[in-house]
Amino acid sequence: MADCNDVVYLVDVDNTLLDNDRVSSDLRDKLAQDFGKECEEQYWQILEQLRTELGYADYLGALQRYRLSHMHDPDILLMSSFLVDYPFADRFYPRAVEALQKLKTLGRTAILSDGDVVFQPRKVERSGIAALLEGHVLIYIHKERELDDVEQKYPAAHYFLIDDKLRILAAVKRIWGERVTTVFVKQGHYAHDEQEIAKYPAADITLGGIGDILTHDAFKQPITRL
Repeated sequence: MADCNDVVYLVDVDNTLLDNDRVSSDLRDKLAQDFGKECEEQYWQILEQLRTELGYADYLGALQRYRLSHMHDPDILLMSSFLVDYPFADRFYPRAVEALQKLKTLGRTAILSDGDVVFQPRKVERSGIAALLEGHVLIYIHKERELDDVEQKYPAAHYFLIDDKLRILAAVKRIWGERVTTVFVKQGHYAHDEQEIAKYPAADITLGGIGDILTHDAFKQPITRL
């Protein structure tokens, strides 16, 4: 067992702390209501194209690309306000805030997320996550490729990585090995895509929801490994 300063907890945001599927649904509804179903579907096609190109969902980038074919519709500019002013604090999963507070009592805790340079930081700030974690936020394009930088910023004998994507957990496990405990939170559409899940080995810990951190034995005291 190590001192708590030797353990760092790295927590994802989308569909781990915040219900990003609900955010996406609200955006779809807003687009369909204001611009029609055809425009909503066009925007979503662009968003998925960008996701393939970039490796993350670039909502503002998709809006910018969508605008290129709708240059004379001034109402499109209002969508950016809908995104950046979205009430992300209303989209926490049950007991997500309490789970973060619990992790902070066990060791250093930081956000480890993917995303663009504007919308993702805005989401973390506006939700209150950044303040709760006192600014300990890391956002990369592909976080699983930036582990050297993570180690430099948050050196530790052991890491806990908490994420809804088994792909990410498996990639980090291959690199850090026994130095990391991978925690799979089964929330959101990625975590329930059985065909996708079957491609990767199981995580060290599987939780039905982020709030399970409050009762799971692995989070009762600081540890370096299971």
